[in-house]
Amino acid sequence: MPPYFHPRPVNGPFEDPCLFIPFLFEKRAILFDLGDLYSLSAKDILKISHVFVTHTHMDHFVGFDRLLRLLLGRDKQVYLYGPENFLKNVEGKLAGYSWNLVQNYINRFILVVSEIHPRHILTREYPCRTQFEQDGQTMVTPFEGMLLDEPSLSVSAVVLDHKIPCLGFSLEEKFHININKSKLESMGLPMGPWINDFKQALYQNKSPDLIFQVPMPAEEGAHRFFKLGDLATEIAIISPGQKVTYITDVIYSEENIKTIIRFAKDSDHLFIEAGFLDNHRDIAQKKFHLTARQAGSIARKAGVKALSVFHFSPRYVGQAHMIEKEAMEAFYGQD
Repeated sequence: MPPYFHPRPVNGPFEDPCLFIPFLFEKRAILFDLGDLYSLSAKDILKISHVFVTHTHMDHFVGFDRLLRLLLGRDKQVYLYGPENFLKNVEGKLAGYSWNLVQNYINRFILVVSEIHPRHILTREYPCRTQFEQDGQTMVTPFEGMLLDEPSLSVSAVVLDHKIPCLGFSLEEKFHININKSKLESMGLPMGPWINDFKQALYQNKSPDLIFQVPMPAEEGAHRFFKLGDLATEIAIISPGQKVTYITDVIYSEENIKTIIRFAKDSDHLFIEAGFLDNHRDIAQKKFHLTARQAGSIARKAGVKALSVFHFSPRYVGQAHMIEKEAMEAFYGQD
């Protein structure tokens, strides 16, 4: 079976940063950054449950309106996370529109917005049917790195420096479950949605003695019954889960680099900005961005397995291969 999640950039390396991560066998996805979303289908946008925004410079936040436009009138709760001043920025976006007709919507659409500080998180809810006025008190919780913790996955964050606070994110699968297809066939069990239910039961650490039902479509209404532990022994191959890290818009400073290397350690895939070639590192430093060589060096020191660079300066249009080459040479230890 393929990995549980499949990250893919929404835009090209010279366009707005945005990483779309759909989940296998689920109509669900998360988003790292909220740049221009028009190349992402409405069908995919409607899958999004959580959005993690590094910072609210326009190229990382302009997609908010597109997201909101497509979700209006839906029965959905969407969670957004961002750095210091994020609540004010979201409220400013919402205040730019007139909402006098939203009480006519039947469905319950709510934005749950969290602002990340070095030691605490501020969270507010904005229901559509109350014209996106804050509902209830601001909730204050400690911040110890974790933003989302589910049975199968987690998302953690770190605060970095871009002359303003800027967040980096890591998505980690708790463990990965492969299904032995040949064993399924020999047992006469079909592929189907039940496999996701089976995986979720394992992620949730349900009792091995739990009786698990496998529907048999060849016979209408028929099921076969197994103890969860016995079925897992027969068909599940469990291995360490994958880790995807996303870093963009940071200055090359000793503190940032130490933090990123520690945070991205052993990632299966690191997506990291590489705005400039290294012969323009003075410009990169003034603009609080990384060069391709710096990005590749960070990836190597963090021991990541795969590297993707993005967020190239428009001065290099037509020269993307040079940025990628410089980053990869540093990654493979040729810098």
